[in-house]
Formats: sequence, C-alpha cells, structure tokens
Amino acid sequence: MEINVLFDKETTSRNLYKGWGVSFLINKEVLFDTGESGRWLLGNIEKLKVDIEKIKAVVISHDHWDHTGGLWELLKNKEGIKVYACPDFSTGFKRKVKKLKGKLIEAGKITKITDSIFVTGEISGEYKGRYIAEQALIIRTGKGLTIVTGCSHPGIIKIINQVKKDFPSVRIYLVFGGFHLIEKDRKEVRFIAEKLKIMGIEKVGPTHCTGYDAQMIFKQVYKEAFITIKTGMTFEV
Repeated sequence: MEINVLFDKETTSRNLYKGWGVSFLINKEVLFDTGESGRWLLGNIEKLKVDIEKIKAVVISHDHWDHTGGLWELLKNKEGIKVYACPDFSTGFKRKVKKLKGKLIEAGKITKITDSIFVTGEISGEYKGRYIAEQALIIRTGKGLTIVTGCSHPGIIKIINQVKKDFPSVRIYLVFGGFHLIEKDRKEVRFIAEKLKIMGIEKVGPTHCTGYDAQMIFKQVYKEAFITIKTGMTFEV
C-alpha cells in the first residue's frame, strides 16, 4: 500500500511547503492529519499532483492546530468528506467540521475505515498536565501492520500495546509519525527505542515532534530499518 508524505518538517524539494505537523496520504484515499496550514497543504497537494477527489476520509490524530490546520481548507474544497475524530475533541472542532459539511465520525474504539485501514479510537494521553485524546491509524497489509501516529501524547509504547490488543498475533511491520520525545533525555529515548525492538517492531520512521536527537538514537538502534520521513516522498508498506 502506498504512502505519500504531504506535509512534514523536512522536504525532498525546495518547491514544497514544510512546517510543523504532519499529513500522510494512505492509498490515495485516506488522509491522516493535515499539518499546520491549509494553504500549504493544498499547495503541496497540487504540486505533488494528488487527486483530491479520490480522498474519501480524513483522520485527525488529536485536536491541536498543527494537525488540524489544513482540514478547514480541505473541507471547503471537498464537501461531505468523512472526518474521523475522537469523542473528546473540542466542541468547537466538531461544530466547525459540521459547519463545513464534513461527515463527523467519533471513534471511541477501534473503527474500520476500509478493509485494510482502521483507526485505534480514542487513547488517553497527557499534554502539559492536562488530559488529551489521541488516536492512531492502522494499515494492514501482507507485510503486517503499519501504525501511523500524530504526536503519540499517550506514549508510543501505550499506542503500540493498544494495537496489539486489537490485533493479537499480527506482526507490526512499521511504526512512523510523531513520537513526541523531543523533551525526553537520551537515556529514556534509548530505552524506548530498544523496547520497540523487543516488542517486535521491524521498522520505524520517527519524525515531527520526535526531535532530532531522538531520531538519531532510533537510527542507531534500528540501523537500515530506520526510515527518514520527508514531505514529497512516497513509500510502500
């Protein structure tokens, strides 16, 4: 299954917009997060020749500006698109989706989007001492499961354990996205990287809020099984 990186903090080309937040297009039909800016997201969509009409659904990992920022312009350009959110997202977010004629779907537990794509449903996390709801995306292919994360505020290990509960005995091929380790010390990051190895995660692609130092630790641990994520790149899972 094909993954297109539509937005991230690094790019493969100077012609593409980059910034805070992420946006990944799965199989040309499901968009995971929308980055910080609608103008930048739609600009990259145009430059990468993505057919917006093929996008059937948008999954928002959590209700933060750098993950929802591009959603509103996307909805203005395509009415009626499904938007998968957590039940605990803000009332303002939900009202805005409905006002722009998006079809809001609140995923409290694991929810099927297509035969091969799922959302975990709401997983409890913490951000600056307050509760935050977050969900991840799951892709099932012949290689195993791929888990796509926005910021991993609940903790990347907690998210993986939740997926393992929902898909027992299915190997996890890849985990990529934001791991939110930018403020963690090197010792803790190395423990987490080695823990993922022990958990059987074959490949990793940490980006966004993971932090550069943490990314390098994951690269040391995973070596050739480390994937660098950049706006404009395409890869298969």
